[in-house]
Amino acid sequence: MPLPLFGDPDEAAPVALPDGRLPSYIGDHRKRLRARFMEGGAAALPDYELLELILFRAIPRQDVKPLARRLIDTFGDFGRVLSAPEARLREVTGVGDAVVQELRIVEAAAQRLARSKVIHRPVLSSWKALLDYCHTAMAHREVEQFRVLYLDRKNILIADEEQARGTVDHVPVYPREVVKRALEVNASALILVHNHPSGDPTPSEADIAMTDRIRMAADALGIVLHDHLIIGKDTELSFRSSGYL
Repeated sequence: MPLPLFGDPDEAAPVALPDGRLPSYIGDHRKRLRARFMEGGAAALPDYELLELILFRAIPRQDVKPLARRLIDTFGDFGRVLSAPEARLREVTGVGDAVVQELRIVEAAAQRLARSKVIHRPVLSSWKALLDYCHTAMAHREVEQFRVLYLDRKNILIADEEQARGTVDHVPVYPREVVKRALEVNASALILVHNHPSGDPTPSEADIAMTDRIRMAADALGIVLHDHLIIGKDTELSFRSSGYL
């Protein structure tokens, strides 16, 4: 269909439905959705509409609502769409280079913003910000990821490093490498963090045994293990608060 001579060049072209009607929402849809976001913030929009705002940048003059709904239906929620592996994203009809790039930019921006609120700051007095960062970085991953937060003697976060990635229910962790790195960055304390893609943060026997081995290795070098956090989809478990440490 040729482009209209007049009208907003950002809006989707009015492509008719199979029965000849136009989608009822198509007129000025982008303008109205942006206005709702600016007036009410993200809380005013469901996941698929927030996703539409991102897709607007990647796909000009096209109705992106069907694609946004396909992505949410495929991955479950907004966070899981952002963190989905590129190969799986490309399996969704309508996803190309531009869409993958926009999703990766938004994901990186969210993680960098959350990280800026905790890095080089006293972690134990910024616990909520730390939990928010861990959830942003790890809660929606489809495989297990193990990170170590290294703290100095004032409990200021000096390094945040991914140690390993694994499968949907296992990640290989080597206590020797964890404490070796602690010595390299001159850390006085550690916080271990890993995610459970199942969404349930309950520790496994392997999680408990691995934590104990790292604690003993750290103790031998005078390094304190403050906690081990398991990040689930909507909540987290603290080994310290739950009595495992």
